[in-house]
Amino acid sequence: MLGSGQGLGVLEQAMRTALTSAGARLLEAVLAGGGDGYAGPHAKCPDGHQAGYAGSRDKTITTVLGPVTLQRAWYHCAACKHGFAPRDGQLGVAGATESPGLAEMNALAGSEASFARAAGLIAALAGITVSPRTIERSAEASGAAARAASQAEAAAIRGRRICPLPPAEPVPGMLYVEVDGTGVPVRPSETEGRAGKSEDGKAGTREVKLARFFTVSRLDDDGRPVMDPGSSTYVFSFDGKNALAELVEAEYLRRGGEHCRQVVALGDGAAWIWTMAEKLYPHASHIVDIYHARQHLTGLASHLAFITPDPQQWLASRSGELDAGNIQAIIDAASCYPLAGVKAEELDKKLGYFRRNAHRMRYADFKKLGMFTGSGAIEGGIKAIVVQRAKQAGMHWSTEGAADIIALRCQHASGRWDELWPARTAQPVRLRSAI
Repeated sequence: MLGSGQGLGVLEQAMRTALTSAGARLLEAVLAGGGDGYAGPHAKCPDGHQAGYAGSRDKTITTVLGPVTLQRAWYHCAACKHGFAPRDGQLGVAGATESPGLAEMNALAGSEASFARAAGLIAALAGITVSPRTIERSAEASGAAARAASQAEAAAIRGRRICPLPPAEPVPGMLYVEVDGTGVPVRPSETEGRAGKSEDGKAGTREVKLARFFTVSRLDDDGRPVMDPGSSTYVFSFDGKNALAELVEAEYLRRGGEHCRQVVALGDGAAWIWTMAEKLYPHASHIVDIYHARQHLTGLASHLAFITPDPQQWLASRSGELDAGNIQAIIDAASCYPLAGVKAEELDKKLGYFRRNAHRMRYADFKKLGMFTGSGAIEGGIKAIVVQRAKQAGMHWSTEGAADIIALRCQHASGRWDELWPARTAQPVRLRSAI
């Protein structure tokens, strides 16, 4: 067989199948050796009533080794009119037909690829057959648990019921907080009554706001800031800026922002970003993303193109002033033309952006201080966490479903994935009774 050129692969697959099957039988034996969960003639149901023993029932659970069958003591509660098995709770499979290990596998695969593709990957890589619908339900349930845990943690930190420890020494020099948003395509029922930008005026997306935290501890040889590897964490919300602000506050405290020498709030110029920053970290430096500032400058140049002698040269000159942080020069250069009526009103609006944010556009000074001036980090985060999974062709989500999957992706990208599966770090069951 090995001389055929394909034999090794066939042999690998056959051995994996055999070992997986043997592992499933061994797992059954280990679980049987732990008893069936019999707790006497009576046991408390989940609602606190006294339930009576009603014999033994089996249950088949799909695990990372394949299906295994358990025998469990069964109790029936007359008050609730429902039955339960204490052993299910001990094993973490109450109300579930998949093991915690397979639930984690489904969550990881379902958060990284479409549910159909995730099912194919699990079958190909693990040899476990799981339907796309099962992966969808499992991954979204794990994501909902992640969201609930994150919200509870945030509330506890904000309420000072949890007091995070200071960052480990040496404390990073700078902590950045960047915020942006993007639309996620959703089902029509999710946008009922919402105005949109489509031709019919109806919304086809729901906005998710994402915040990225990261630290900078050094500059490269050219004096440019270098993001600390593995320092990025994320929070998000579909529920608007106030809901995001609560999560940002908690993450800022969890990350030890109060202990950092410098905090930098970097955004696209939206007023709510600066209002949030002034409230949550009032000592922070504010920086308007230079790429958004250049877009506004291009819009200003286009508005004046009909009256400036050389529009391209005018824009080039103003761009140099923008890079230098000389915003007053831009305002003066645009204000010298005699406009009236609608043109004057529009010019005043465009210049208002620069007037309001002049102190946030001192780009030459920021660069001398070794600060980022562009929002590439949050734009990269938006792409990696939201776009690559939730904005693919043909996708239309429920808002809850999208939030569940984005929660898993944030957890993974933040380096906190293992916190969702604490049972993995528990003491393993000893095999002696099964051998």
